[in-house]
Amino acid sequence: MEWQPSHRDRQALALRSDWSHLTRLDQLWAELAQRHGDAIALEAPHADPPQTLSYRQLHQGIELAAAGFAALGVGAGEVVALFAENGPRWLQADQGLMRCGAADAVRGSAAPAEELLYILEDAGAIGLVIESAALLEKLALGGAQLGRLRFVVLLQGELGPEAPALPCLSWDQFLEHGARAQSPLESPLQAPSRAPFGAPNGAPAPDPDLATLLYTSGTTGQPKGVPLSHTNLLHQLRTLGVAVSPRPGDRVLSVLPIWHAYERSAEYFLLSCGCRQAYTTLKQLRSDLQAVRPHYMISVPRLWEALLSGFEDALASMPAARARLIRSALANSRATSLRRRQAVDLTLAPEPLARRLTAGAEAALRWPLHRLAAALLWPKVRTQLVGGRLRTAISGGGALAIHVDAFFEAIGIELLVGYGLTETSPVLTCRRAWCNRRGSSGQPLPGTAVRIVDPEHRTPQAIGQRGLVLAKGPQVMAGYFHKPDASARVLDAEGWFDTGDLGYLLADGSLVLSGRLKDTIVLSSGENIEPGPLEEALVASPLIEQVMVVGQDQRKLAALLVPRGEALQAWAAAQGLGAGPALLKALCRECNRILVSRPGARADESLLAVALVEPFSIDNGLLTQTLKQRRDRIAHRDAAAMADLYASRPMAVGGR
Repeated sequence: MEWQPSHRDRQALALRSDWSHLTRLDQLWAELAQRHGDAIALEAPHADPPQTLSYRQLHQGIELAAAGFAALGVGAGEVVALFAENGPRWLQADQGLMRCGAADAVRGSAAPAEELLYILEDAGAIGLVIESAALLEKLALGGAQLGRLRFVVLLQGELGPEAPALPCLSWDQFLEHGARAQSPLESPLQAPSRAPFGAPNGAPAPDPDLATLLYTSGTTGQPKGVPLSHTNLLHQLRTLGVAVSPRPGDRVLSVLPIWHAYERSAEYFLLSCGCRQAYTTLKQLRSDLQAVRPHYMISVPRLWEALLSGFEDALASMPAARARLIRSALANSRATSLRRRQAVDLTLAPEPLARRLTAGAEAALRWPLHRLAAALLWPKVRTQLVGGRLRTAISGGGALAIHVDAFFEAIGIELLVGYGLTETSPVLTCRRAWCNRRGSSGQPLPGTAVRIVDPEHRTPQAIGQRGLVLAKGPQVMAGYFHKPDASARVLDAEGWFDTGDLGYLLADGSLVLSGRLKDTIVLSSGENIEPGPLEEALVASPLIEQVMVVGQDQRKLAALLVPRGEALQAWAAAQGLGAGPALLKALCRECNRILVSRPGARADESLLAVALVEPFSIDNGLLTQTLKQRRDRIAHRDAAAMADLYASRPMAVGGR
């Protein structure tokens, strides 16, 4: 079904600037400079030196970068690699390339060198914009790469003595290069009409409408290039306003990698609204929340989980009586919000009339207590947690556990969950403030169609029936970069994109996700289990920091757990348990208690055993830059623990 914009959607879009006249994303910045002038657009307080740019300065910087790239010979349809982290210079380079009619192939500087070299080769990049000389040395470019590159530009620092034998410029030198070449470009910049540079292996050159090349995270195999056009990105710019309507000057705190599709589209959109955006890092996040006091923040479920964990740690350090009072108030506010927001019933079973009447009476009693907590308690919690001004937050890049969703709603922060993929620019669906159904991923964006089909036969499924999620719309890519076979596997002749996700639609058009088709665990009995919902339930436990459910081709499921160390020790002491098999058995029983209490729980969704493992992180390569688990790499690292889970050695696992 293609979800038609509701009256509320149309109202929200009407309040925003009409960008329908734009044909390319890079045309945006001149208009923003005229509208917002000296208002601050970007801040990078942790850069060396710290950087602040007004909208006028941002536009001037983009034009200067465009002139610099044009002077270096960058032409229409060509690709330049951009390997760097968040900051104003990244955005100037990104949009400067688009102003030349070129595209960038992007990745973060923390990616493995072999991955960056693969992208450089696969994209057919003719130039390289890179974070630092240290990263350039790490890449150790060889003859083939150097033969293709025409230049290297450093965003930070100076080049060392080992610079490659081709034009290598620091950022200041690059801007000076652009300033010298800018005199003939004083009129609106026109893309050079030179022939595009050929792609590898004689493949055709990129489409001149190509805006950027993003590469999939590589959680399962080699990354694939996702070419996104100006049309794809402009659709996001024009439609994300159905979810939020920021005002000029509203503050935004950016923590996700700027090169990622989710952060990138959100940044373009928020800047188009005249917001003031500050860049932070995971290490600086807590202090910057207090310094910036953002109105909006875009992030992934793992970050919201971390903020909730910080709240729980603070509760644990309080006097017992005060902690009990806050927990009681939180439980009351959660229950009140649950009734008000009408969370998704994942069993799809109708609620009996008697239960509805009882719940209504209970809600009438809870409401005054919730109003009292909302006035006296939750403002203080919001101030300590996120600076006090954050009232709307957007979560994407993965499923948000319902207990996390409920916590933020209870304390007065609206979490609007969205869903999409790199291949869809990325947003396909999002929750609206007036239709914020907890547990769902929201309704499709205007002009976007979502269809649920049987994974095997591709026959359409009815409302409420689970199946494979297909999507179609202006934000969907045309196909993977120079990979026609891979493209044919995910895009059919009618343009429907196979997301690889499983879910179902509600009557109001909201999408509820239930897992990834490729993550489905098939037990030896033939039963199919989606690990995602089980992992969401388990990570809600105060004892568990991270979890991965396993069991492919086994008779029962098991789990790799990363515990919350202090909480687990305190729980074990209260249970009279020491370390070893007894603790693991008790922890497995606790996990099964959580799983069996889920609505619609199945008997085959219980665990045979659990094993305690080391954390999954970006640094050890087990999480992507947007904090998704690399399940194949975790399975490889913890292969011995997984083997022990199903072996007869009781010291390694906790049985039921």
